[in-house]
Amino acid sequence: MGVNLSDLVSFTELDPAQLKGRTVAIDAYNAIYQFLSVIRGPDGAPLMDGKGRVTSHLAGLLNRNANLIELGLSPVYVFDGIPSRLKAATIRERSERRVRAHEEWKEAVKEGDVQKAYTKATQSSKLTNEIVESSRVLLVHLGIPIVQAPGEGEAQAAYMAAKGDVWSASSQDFDSFLFGAPRLVRNLTLAGRRKMPGRNEYRDIKMEMAELGPTLAAIGLSREQLIDLCILVGTDFNEGIRGIGPKKALKLIKEHGTAPKALASLDKELPEYEEIKDVFLHFEHADEYDLRLRRPDHEKVLEMLVGQFDFGQQRVENALLKMSPPAPNRPEKGNQRSLDSFF
Repeated sequence: MGVNLSDLVSFTELDPAQLKGRTVAIDAYNAIYQFLSVIRGPDGAPLMDGKGRVTSHLAGLLNRNANLIELGLSPVYVFDGIPSRLKAATIRERSERRVRAHEEWKEAVKEGDVQKAYTKATQSSKLTNEIVESSRVLLVHLGIPIVQAPGEGEAQAAYMAAKGDVWSASSQDFDSFLFGAPRLVRNLTLAGRRKMPGRNEYRDIKMEMAELGPTLAAIGLSREQLIDLCILVGTDFNEGIRGIGPKKALKLIKEHGTAPKALASLDKELPEYEEIKDVFLHFEHADEYDLRLRRPDHEKVLEMLVGQFDFGQQRVENALLKMSPPAPNRPEKGNQRSLDSFF
């Protein structure tokens, strides 16, 4: 899921109070995958309704957004469009990996190895058309704005953040920086205690934020050079050069200035370099979107979650109560306004 820049990017813990009055663009697929991976039973089985349909993502979207809105944050979910042809190999590899993990999960369940089963289950999460569609429908019923990206959801979220229409992009990946997001918030939908895969222990997950400008200043690169660094390491759109990690790539880019010159010094070539870089610099984006948070439609939410997917009514009503006025103020393009002004 994108290139790992943990060794180069410093995050600071984000106090929930800092979210008050903010609008954040969330990479929808990224968030839904996280819910599908984390919200599971002890043996890794996902939450399901009486018809055997997965409901982990619906539970995550309901509860997490209720908490975020109660904090005073206005979430916006950005959905992926058509992926670049350069991403085909990554998509295929991820699909094959999930199939293997699913088979290993079934075997672990049969053997009674609960820890292994849970670990493999978290690696087997699959985003189906039904899961995506039910996520979109629930978000609309909850009054939460959604944006359809022409291509990568992360790219669209970064574009909106760069324009100043949202305060930050939110994703677990670092690609938001490559697409130009001035801020990146992680763990926005995962804050709390989380079981560590394969171990009988839990770790506190904190919301955290990094900023592109200070990050580039700290490592001494421009954004284009950061993209070049990631191309050397490997992105979702190219395999990268074997044996080159972020630190070695940083040294090469500082020494040679660009990825092509660094590659030449290694006697390597990357024929699709310009096309790969273009994915991050000149991506297609949408400009028509409505980011207003609206009142949740209680009747439709209850009809969907309780009537169709077997959720407990009290649980749903408690979540809806958090999302209803009175609530903290929210801004629109920098101006503080009361919640009612959004409806």
